[in-house]
Amino acid sequence: MRVIGLMSGTSYDAIDAAAADLCLDGDTLTLKPLGLVSEPYDDALRKSLAAALPPATTTLAEVCRLDTRIGQAFAAAALHANGRLCDGRAELVASHGQTVYHWADRGTVHGTLQIGQPAWIAETTGLPVVADFRPRDIAAGGQGAPLVSLVDLLLLRGRPGTPVALNLGGIANLTAPDGTAFDTGPASALIDAAVRDFTGGRLPYDVDGALAARGSVHEPLLARLLDEPYYAQPAPRTTGKELFHAGYLRDALAGFPGLRPEDVVATLTRLAARTVADAVRTVRATEVIASGGGTRNPVLMGMLGDELGGVPVRTSDVLGLPSAAKEAYAFAVLGFLTVHGLPGTCPTSTGARHASLLGSVTPGHRGFPGGLPSGGGAERGPVRMVCEPGVLRG
Repeated sequence: MRVIGLMSGTSYDAIDAAAADLCLDGDTLTLKPLGLVSEPYDDALRKSLAAALPPATTTLAEVCRLDTRIGQAFAAAALHANGRLCDGRAELVASHGQTVYHWADRGTVHGTLQIGQPAWIAETTGLPVVADFRPRDIAAGGQGAPLVSLVDLLLLRGRPGTPVALNLGGIANLTAPDGTAFDTGPASALIDAAVRDFTGGRLPYDVDGALAARGSVHEPLLARLLDEPYYAQPAPRTTGKELFHAGYLRDALAGFPGLRPEDVVATLTRLAARTVADAVRTVRATEVIASGGGTRNPVLMGMLGDELGGVPVRTSDVLGLPSAAKEAYAFAVLGFLTVHGLPGTCPTSTGARHASLLGSVTPGHRGFPGGLPSGGGAERGPVRMVCEPGVLRG
């Protein structure tokens, strides 16, 4: 089945659309990546989204407008990906949507909200859409995250030692071979917030780690940031920009007047590396397989290597899965599992009572391929995943 996975992360800078051919043969899921297109949010939509995110207040009218406009943007990205990557022959779209709130309180997640109305995707592309993946896991007692842990486990199976999968997005998350998975804390979330503030919005992130490379780590600020109670919570745990946002950073900087912007960015980069490395050590990893936008920041990757000492850090490209698009590919896999009536969660990773069939289904112009999925195949899920070489476009 040819599937397009759509993802916009906590950095909310662009929509990634990754296309893959997926085939389940016995207990092995084979993924052939076909390429990635990345569609930046237009400036007006990005500003409206930023203005509505916590800790800001918003209105239901604005949520409705954002749900529609983001749905339309996702639809345009899916249509572009189908034409450019799939020659118009995609069969399914799996859309994560845009997270705007993750309701966590004292280690328990009560709800989550991803917007980007899937009806616009189905209407524009004519294809069936699986969306709204996270709430079912939360209803089953889980954290609703990290959902990519199931794909990580399939991909890591069979590797020697104790390999862990690490995603460096706005928030960093980690998956260990025993199913332990959790958000370690901010990867680029606070770095991005600082860069946008210091440049008046001219730069959305620290391009190639250039600001951090010019700065020095301010140890008292780093110590204050490391006092955050979240880092001491047991796994599974999950977080987001509900906690790690621009206001959080401003509060942390109080009492440290006159710090150079590049020193702040260097300190935040070290914070990300330190908290990830601390998490990696708790699971006694022998290898780190990294992915996400943070892998393109050489300063962050260098600091992470320093913090980990002799533990090698590689990207998921070595396993055949493009690191820049891994989350979009992961949701393509989760959508594929849903339409085949297979669970998309690992309860050990999310803390749920049981594995769940994920998502809500929006039929395409011709209904849904093979009829609506059911949970009847819940015991027949894959146990490993391999990636075949593909002719990547994008």
